[in-house]
Amino acid sequence: MLDVRRMQMLAAVVSTGSVTAAAARLGYTPSAISQQVAALEKEAGTELLERVGRGVRPTAAGLLLTEHADAIGRRVAEAETALADLLAGRTARLSVRYFATAGARLVAPAVARLRSERPGVRIELKLAGPDPLPDVREGRADLALVVGPGDHDGVRLLHLLDDPYLAVLPKAHPLAARRTLRLTDLADEPWVGSEWPGPCLDAQLGACAAAGFQPRFVVDSEDYATAQGFVAAGLGVTLIPRLGLGGRHPDVVVRPLRGPEPTRAIQAAVRETASPQSALEAFVAALREAAAS
Repeated sequence: MLDVRRMQMLAAVVSTGSVTAAAARLGYTPSAISQQVAALEKEAGTELLERVGRGVRPTAAGLLLTEHADAIGRRVAEAETALADLLAGRTARLSVRYFATAGARLVAPAVARLRSERPGVRIELKLAGPDPLPDVREGRADLALVVGPGDHDGVRLLHLLDDPYLAVLPKAHPLAARRTLRLTDLADEPWVGSEWPGPCLDAQLGACAAAGFQPRFVVDSEDYATAQGFVAAGLGVTLIPRLGLGGRHPDVVVRPLRGPEPTRAIQAAVRETASPQSALEAFVAALREAAAS
């Protein structure tokens, strides 16, 4: 196998036309350069230089290896530049998992900011399944947006915001005249379920338990828009997080809650053992800025 370092020494001799000049450029003695070129000739199985007067010139084989040495040098320089850009966060590829209600409010502005500040960073966005944490833990995703507190092996949770639940009632409901409701005001009402079992529903049920009652669900729905439709039809009341109220049904009213206020914690999950990535840190900062706005 040809030695790349020796090929680069040969290229220096060819470009200067002199072993002595090449040695001065590279910081070696002339005898060291001659020894390395001789070793390269042994590896190549042919002469690479021939004497011309007081200098040297490459043979056809020597010229061939010089051209390849130059190409290798350029590729190494490109690799060094690319590595520096990656370590500085100017370039990277991030894989992000998110859930629908966090998309418009958090993910979209964060991606826009990162693209503006670091156009070389590529972001792969994918709507998360029921549990995106295995993707993060096993390295298939760099970050996932999740709901709920708690410890998860191999995953670190970074708090972004607390998303409060709001009461959604039919426009004609007697409680609609109030500007603010207590959670206990809804204790005897029929409820429209707006969440599947999981941390979002747990946040609602936990607040209701703290207020001293268990909600009576009369119908379940698959999403917040459907839940609003059931409420508008007079089937009951529901709770929907602020981020989930992007589009409001015209026949419902929305009121803040207190005593207690149900809240879901939105977190960014990253792999605990992941190497530091400047681009990932910048994306988390962009998410936090979007959450604070």
